[in-house]
Amino acid sequence: MKRLGLARDRPLVVVDVDEVLGLFMLGFGAFIAERGYELRFDRFALFQNIYRPGAAEHLDLAEGHRLFDEFFRTGCGEIEPAPGAVEALRRLGARAEILILSNAPAEAERLRAAWLRRHGLPQALILSSGPKGPITAALVAQTSGRSAFVDDLIPNLDSVAEHAPGTATFQHVADLRLRPLAPRSDRHPRIDDWAELREAIEAAIS
Repeated sequence: MKRLGLARDRPLVVVDVDEVLGLFMLGFGAFIAERGYELRFDRFALFQNIYRPGAAEHLDLAEGHRLFDEFFRTGCGEIEPAPGAVEALRRLGARAEILILSNAPAEAERLRAAWLRRHGLPQALILSSGPKGPITAALVAQTSGRSAFVDDLIPNLDSVAEHAPGTATFQHVADLRLRPLAPRSDRHPRIDDWAELREAIEAAIS
């Protein structure tokens, strides 16, 4: 990975967007409702939770992917920030480098960058795909300070723990409806309140 000009003597905090900084499911649900579909919270999943109203079976996965791609191409700039996220990152940014690492299609870059700017969130955005451990390890290698990583998905947290074992990992699930359904792991503290999470991150990078 090319060097990003990170301050080597400052801690690094890498943060996901969807269901961490932003209320993805709320925004995506509104987006598909305008197109005649609905989200149900039957499981911790996305495509298996998309239904036609009144249907017993979820939408065909290919159609779900089409809606997902359309959302990131045209609608992902309309989601709301997670409660407390903006203030938490503002305060963390006073003592650490903040990078936003989002698994999203390349077509989302313009809208996602504008969303970060509009809400006063850090502008350093990297779009990726797949497990986040290798790219996080490459980012951590550019600094000499401590590091932390926040995501809602256990596979990404496990991947970072494997590839960047010195990085503190935290799980955060922003949507109240998803929280009871989200898998947990003893390897990664689960903190769904951003004020409390900020304090935990500050302790980890101090």
